[in-house]
Amino acid sequence: MTRFVIAPQWQGSSSSRAMQLIDGAEAIAGDLPRAATTTLEAPPEAGDAQGTRVLRASALVRMRERIHDAVAAVHGEHAVTIGGDCGVALGAVSAVAGDDLAVLWIDAHADLNTPESSPSGAFHGMVLRAIVGDGIDPLRLSPGIPPSRIVLAGTRAVDAEEQRFIDEHGIRVIPAAGLSDPESLADAVVATGAARVHVHVDLDVLDPAEIAGVALPEPFGARAADVAAAIRRLRARVPLAGATITEFSPSTPAAAVDDLGTILRLVGALA
Repeated sequence: MTRFVIAPQWQGSSSSRAMQLIDGAEAIAGDLPRAATTTLEAPPEAGDAQGTRVLRASALVRMRERIHDAVAAVHGEHAVTIGGDCGVALGAVSAVAGDDLAVLWIDAHADLNTPESSPSGAFHGMVLRAIVGDGIDPLRLSPGIPPSRIVLAGTRAVDAEEQRFIDEHGIRVIPAAGLSDPESLADAVVATGAARVHVHVDLDVLDPAEIAGVALPEPFGARAADVAAAIRRLRARVPLAGATITEFSPSTPAAAVDDLGTILRLVGALA
């Protein structure tokens, strides 16, 4: 049975709707099997930068530790961590990291900024770069996952430093339209040579016509049915080490209900 870790972290977000990430995580949790679900308590305070360029770093460090411990405690099965903002992926990946792991980042945004290049200082735009091993301690993975084992999918909003990093390291990128081919994710992950994969899904990878409850929508996104089918095909070819689903920030509790069917289709593909 898949285990679920609910991590309602909002401190890594740059959005004015950041606090609604708590509502989003709780809404998803309400439709998961209670016996298989562990809910973490996010620090109630915003936290501070602690002299770094990462906003709310102190709260993010505490949450990274809680997520790592909860995912590491799962044995004989895999954990799906439900955010919260994309920053929850650092703790989830750190718990399963190894020299045989690939990270598949299904996200409208590359999240490959550094603290120095970030236009906002928000960690959710830096987390994949932290997983690669760059950034500040203890908000980075050490050793990191090499760029050769990173795959971006559905990414279509990329800052200059992120594009430079992608180009320099030849990171594989699957456009949103390419996800209509169910073999696309599996082929890209297999090409990394990894034996296991962590799959990260930021819900803004979906086209805005598919989902309303995201704070940073980008046009020309993927269809939920295509993403789910591609994930299922990937799992038939590469073992799943873990997964994250993030950035659900519904405008109201009633609005959350409208999106849950779409989200649960993706949860089902990962569970």
